Amino acid sequence: MAEPPDVPAWRLLHSTDKRCFRLLSGRCNIMAMKTQKKKLKKQEESRDFFCVVSDVFRIFARRSSRVLGSAWAFAGAMLIIVVWAVTGPAFHYSDTWLLIINTVTTIVTFLMVFLIQNTQNRDAKAAHLKLDEMIRALKGARNELVDLEKLADEDLASLEKQFERVRKKAEQNGNNSGRS
Repeated sequence: MAEPPDVPAWRLLHSTDKRCFRLLSGRCNIMAMKTQKKKLKKQEESRDFFCVVSDVFRIFARRSSRVLGSAWAFAGAMLIIVVWAVTGPAFHYSDTWLLIINTVTTIVTFLMVFLIQNTQNRDAKAAHLKLDEMIRALKGARNELVDLEKLADEDLASLEKQFERVRKKAEQNGNNSGRS
């Protein structure tokens, strides 16, 4: 598409630059979009991987806490200790014999810390959510107490003092409902 001859040369150059710029910027946009799509896909894959790992650990921790918190698990642990103690004379109470029980108990304890912590975090979160729902549902309850676990230690100490004053006042007025 040629410009009419009466258009100045600088205008022709300027309009050509705009078209080239539009073409270049369009190509850059396409390249940027492709790059963004690749980045998003990688993020999605990594997010999916971490979500899968988190879900697997959550399920494993829940099942492990059920099994390892049972009387049968305790009995099994006691049996292992008895077998280890009975084999002591056969191994002349050697350093290797001692090292086996020390290593096994260290590894089991290390892994159990994570399982116990995960289970406690989930249980505490569930309890907080239930309490928050009860506070919201009760008329006359102070909604400021919802999400109390997120307060700073100083704020919790102040609130504790406030409840202590309320309890003492209730006791003085003969109302024992403030007592635990």
